[in-house]
Parts: sequence; C-alpha cells; structure tokens
Amino acid sequence: MDPRRLCSHSFDAPLGSERHARRRERAVSLLERFARDQSGSYVIISALLMPVLVGTAGLGTEVGWWYYKHKNMQSAADSGAVSAATAASAGTDPSSEAKAVTANYGYANGANNVTVTVNQPPKTGNHTSNSQAIEVIVSQPQQRLLSALFGSDPVLITARSVALPNSGTGCVLALNSSASPAVNVSGGNQLNLIKCNLYSNSSASPSLNVAGSASVAANQVGVVGDVSGASSITATNGVKTHILPVADPYANVSPPARPSCTNGKIVVNSNGKTTSLDPGCYTGSITVNAGAVLNLNPGIYYLDGASLSVAGNATITGSGVTLVFTGSGSNWGTASIGSNATVDLTAPTSGATKGIVMYGDRNMPAGTAFNLTGGSTQNFGGAIYLPKANLSFSGGNGTSTSCTKIIADTLTFSGTSNLQVNCTALGTATIGSQTAQLIE
Repeated sequence: MDPRRLCSHSFDAPLGSERHARRRERAVSLLERFARDQSGSYVIISALLMPVLVGTAGLGTEVGWWYYKHKNMQSAADSGAVSAATAASAGTDPSSEAKAVTANYGYANGANNVTVTVNQPPKTGNHTSNSQAIEVIVSQPQQRLLSALFGSDPVLITARSVALPNSGTGCVLALNSSASPAVNVSGGNQLNLIKCNLYSNSSASPSLNVAGSASVAANQVGVVGDVSGASSITATNGVKTHILPVADPYANVSPPARPSCTNGKIVVNSNGKTTSLDPGCYTGSITVNAGAVLNLNPGIYYLDGASLSVAGNATITGSGVTLVFTGSGSNWGTASIGSNATVDLTAPTSGATKGIVMYGDRNMPAGTAFNLTGGSTQNFGGAIYLPKANLSFSGGNGTSTSCTKIIADTLTFSGTSNLQVNCTALGTATIGSQTAQLIE
C-alpha cells in the first residue's frame, strides 16, 4: 500500500480527527490560562518600581539625617545663646563666646560652610527691641544624596536661639530677712540702676518700698516678700516677688588680721595741699573737713572703733583701697560722707579684699548706721559690703565705666543715685545667679 495513502488515511480516520481536536483544545486552553495568569506581573511591576522604592527609602533616611543635624545644631545655638548672654552680663564679648561654644559642638564659624551669626538685639522675633537679648543663628548647607532626584541645590539647615541675661547683674542687695521695708526709696528720690538688678531678701510686705514721687529704674527687681509702689518702678525684665533669697556674695570673705593700731585722731584741714595716709589700723577717728583733700595710698585701712567723716565739699581719693570697719563691744567703726563731698575710691584688683572698697565686720550690731550721701560727686569703684549696716546712700554719676555694688543689711536711698556694674576689671563678686535664660 502506498505510504502516503496510509498517512492520509490515518488523519482522515475518525479516531485521528478526534485526537487532533483534543490536542487543539488543550493548546487553546493553555493559551487562555497563560493569558489569564498574572503571577509574573509582580516581578515586572517590582522591577519597574524598584528605583522609586529605593529612592523613597533613601530620601527617608536622608531626611532623618537632616532632622538629626538640625537637632544637634539647635543644641549648639541654645548653648551659644546662653553663654553669650552670660558673657554679656559679665562684661565680656558675647559674639566670641557664642562662636567658641558652637565650635565645641562641631559648628565652627567659617569651617565646612558653617555660618554662626550673633545679633544683639535680635534681628527677628519678639525681642528685637530688647538691647540685652542676644540672638545666635547657626546654619550649614547639606549636600543632597538620593534626594538629588528631586532637586540639585544643597539643603540649608538652620537653628536659631535667643537668650537673655538672668540674675547675674545685681548691684543692690539687702540681706535682712524680715525688715519692712529692707529697701526704701521715698520722697522725690530717684534710683537709677543702669543695666543691673535690685534684690531684697526680706519676706516682709513691703520688702521694697517706693513712696511719694520717688522712682526706681532697673534691669530687674526681685524681692522675697512684696513691693509697695510698683507703679513707680521701671524694670526692663520685670518686677518679681516671692523669689528665693539671694546668696551673700561675700559670705566667705574676710580681710587679713589687722596690724598694730595707731591711736591718735587724724584731722585734715583745708590748706591748699593734699594730705596722704598710709594703710594700717586706726583707732582714732579720721576727719576730712570742708575744702581739705585726703589721698589714701593703696592698701587695707582698718578703722577699729573709729569713724571716717568726710564733710561736704571735702575730697577723699585712693586707688587699690579697702576700708575695713571693725571694733568690739559697743564701739564699732562707721562712715559718714556729707553732701557734695568728692569721693573717688577704687578697690584692689587682687588679694584678700579684691573688688571690695568698703568692708563691714559681720560681728557689728545689726542696724549700725552708715551714711554715704555725697551725691553725684561720690564714686566708689567696687563693692560696698556692709552686711550689718543700715546704709543711707546717695551717689554715683552712672557713667558707662563705673562699678558700684552695694550689699547691706537694710538700705535707704536718698537724693539721686546712679549705679552701674561694669566691674570686670575689678573682679567684684556676682550678685545673683549669672546664668542666662532662653526666651526664644
């Protein structure tokens, strides 16, 4: 038989046609299943989205890094602002202090594109009119990594902080814990505390009294008790009542033991010449009459039961001088300076009595009277430390170079008094806490 006919016969046979149909159905079924099958699409979709997924994850990591940098930079700005404000209250350069502090955090001005800007007063914010507030701005551009898909410019990270000197600029402190008042300003008297603070440790009501047409101008007023006449007080940083007592800054300071004493009284009269006196111990009173001039040579002067009396229109001068008022029993040294007396006394800058121009023995009776009422021609450079004295004070010209701090048991201000604490050169102790506070 012809093979071709056999082959043709096999395909034309009914059985062969049936098998062919089944094969065709299976092929069509496989094609339909392949068309319906989506399992492989996930791989394709994942492959297509992988760059986006990696970019998003990378961007999230990069943004997290930016947040970390900003947090660290904010800490640098905060510390820089506080240190700058503290430095300013101490009379040193706030800009240099801020930049030194931020450098310790790794943000040195001018290095690695870092910029540290210090403004006093701030250029922006809520304290642009406060001349004591200090603004510190730290900024550094960050190069993009995966986020470069969305832009090419560096991302600028910036942190800003503003601080204000707190309580470290005290120039008046009344130590008595119960006197009512411990600080009194009355009549038509004016007390001007230029960029410095007044404190009263008395818990009485009032602890500070401002009466009549008197006025007080200060950086800040703080009392343990209450204030009478608050409407007559102008305080840049507010009037605070019920504060904690302020520590005696010289509580642990004592002068050296006194030398042997000279007993005779010393009287300086007007004769057209300047009389000089050497340091030592004096048990006789020292009197400077009107028109007379007394110069105190540098050193410590002990007035043991003796008084210092400087009449109106008399003059007393001295540089590197500490007057120590001491005594025993009922006999204690005191001082009285009359109106229009010329006083120019400056404390030592070193030694046991550094920064102290007047020192009162802590053993003298509370309320011992001291009258320093020379007026605008009366200038003490340094601290007047009379912890048991009832001090009446009027003086100071309030120049930008002056330094006078007063610590007494109780205080009465008469006439016009101008005090300022530009005391860096003299090394006087700080009255109140010197740490600044963040305000922005």
